[in-house]
Amino acid sequence: MNPGVELRHLRYFLAVAEELHFGRAAARLHIAQPALTQQIQRLETLLGTRLFDRTSRTVALTAAGIVLRERARALLGHAERDLAEVTRIGQGGQGTLYLGFVPSVLPLEPLRGVREFRERFPLVQVDLVEGFTSHLMERLANGTLDMAIVRDPDEQPGTVTVPLMTEPFVAILPADHPDAGRPTVTGAELAENPLVFFPRAAGGLAYEKNLAPLLESGRPPRIVQEATNWTIILYLVAAGLGVTIAPRSATFTAPDSVRIIPLAETDAATTIYIATRADDTRPLVRNLLDLLPNRPKPPEPLGLSAGDTPRS
Repeated sequence: MNPGVELRHLRYFLAVAEELHFGRAAARLHIAQPALTQQIQRLETLLGTRLFDRTSRTVALTAAGIVLRERARALLGHAERDLAEVTRIGQGGQGTLYLGFVPSVLPLEPLRGVREFRERFPLVQVDLVEGFTSHLMERLANGTLDMAIVRDPDEQPGTVTVPLMTEPFVAILPADHPDAGRPTVTGAELAENPLVFFPRAAGGLAYEKNLAPLLESGRPPRIVQEATNWTIILYLVAAGLGVTIAPRSATFTAPDSVRIIPLAETDAATTIYIATRADDTRPLVRNLLDLLPNRPKPPEPLGLSAGDTPRS
């Protein structure tokens, strides 16, 4: 484009080209007719060609004007779309959001907020990344994630965590375990059994909090098998390799051959957090934060609560 030609020149030209009348075009543009005439003359000078054949009674497009009429429509249309895209990106309505999550939050409210976010902002691509709390926090800190929904995270420099909800731990036993029919079980009683658990590398604080019902009893846990996710852990328990303690929401993949039993004599609980970078103020991130529930209460039971009958 001629460097002197501006978008307003094209808008003025297009109004005259469509009206074929300077007075009507000036009224449409809400400018004075002499000013419009001056701008059209300026555009013709910049392009080095006449765009209109004008008489005292008629205005007609020249051959160059006919071509510019179509080009101006396309150029203005592209500019409008491009500028609208810039606005959407600036307001968080377009782009890509990388959201990490731990699998045990799948049945809970935080990830349900992602669906509402996608409905409100259909031009934003939400890329979900599953992983351990520790790994997600590292990725958040180094910028490869924008947000993360994690469980009991360790402090990570440059990040901010906000609690979303807290839930209890439950005991998971094989269906044929001697204690499988009991209404509750204590950490001390579980400590007598081999334990199937996740590795400490998944998150130091989460590891300690999950083991708290056993540690509070003064009985060190006897971990005989580790696994990388709760689904595997629950199936290993079902196979009789040991017992485990899990967040209640982690039991949504539990097979029928295990029993989910409330824990007694402990106040141990686990908290789910939303984590972001401390310096990240982008609307893209804030828009999703606004849709996530911030209710520090346990979810609806997925396994058993105190007083319920053990699952058969």
